[in-house]
Amino acid sequence: MEVIYFLATDGIKLDGLLYTCKQKTEDIILSIHGMGSNCMKKRETTIAKLANENNIDYFCFNNRGSELIKYTRRYTEGKREKDLGGTSFEDVLEGYEDITGAIIKLKELGYKNIYLQGHSLGCTKIVYTYSELKDEQDEMLNNIKGIILNSLIDIPRTLKIYLRDNFNKYLEYAEEKEKNEKEIEMMPKEAFIHPISVKTFLRYARDYKDINFANYGEDKELKKLNDIDVPLFMRWGNINEMIVQTPEELVDIMNYTITNPNKDIYYIYGANHSYEGKEEELAKQIIEFIRKA
Repeated sequence: MEVIYFLATDGIKLDGLLYTCKQKTEDIILSIHGMGSNCMKKRETTIAKLANENNIDYFCFNNRGSELIKYTRRYTEGKREKDLGGTSFEDVLEGYEDITGAIIKLKELGYKNIYLQGHSLGCTKIVYTYSELKDEQDEMLNNIKGIILNSLIDIPRTLKIYLRDNFNKYLEYAEEKEKNEKEIEMMPKEAFIHPISVKTFLRYARDYKDINFANYGEDKELKKLNDIDVPLFMRWGNINEMIVQTPEELVDIMNYTITNPNKDIYYIYGANHSYEGKEEELAKQIIEFIRKA
């Protein structure tokens, strides 16, 4: 295991853990964590261990949204600037800069076959990034051999359900703060499941057009998910999972709607949103998917 330092494509300094096999390989899983998380998770180490046993390297990194609140460093034109980072202040669309920076670094290290793996909000960042790369016809697409989405949820819809009748009240509060140029102030604690800035709240509550591709059950096309050309793996849990449907219903919807001929879509019985206690089962299913991809 080795610590790797690299820059996102907009200059933010990032770091992660590279788990390597005993033999040289060109295959690697690039893992993107979710809200308030980091790369130091049992889920990550469990998948990494099994991947290494199957001659696949594994790289999980702390993107700018790791932890709740922190300072990040941006390096541009020889200058170093300090930015507010962490889940409470991140713009999910900037995950594009983090992921493409990581892909560039992995290519520099000699990897040719990259499997993008995300958890929760990390899935959202992956789908958005893949869609942008496809629109740009970027050559990085040639290195992406599969996409693994663990617990992709509909964040805008989930937020509305969470806040219920208070949603409009908190949206108006955030817009008033925005009008007064106070986007980096924090929302009331009841407005979200953890501390969140006005700027980030507005991304999920109002400015979600670019990440509104997991609207299961209402979106009959799921275009951005259907535009994924590489093999696609999707999993959820069935305990405290943040989805509107039952896992059985959701899996049926996705298998009917997603036309990817190389899809593997199901749920893990007894798993929660984070797959606690089911890490090994998830790891086995991911490696089996990669072997078939």
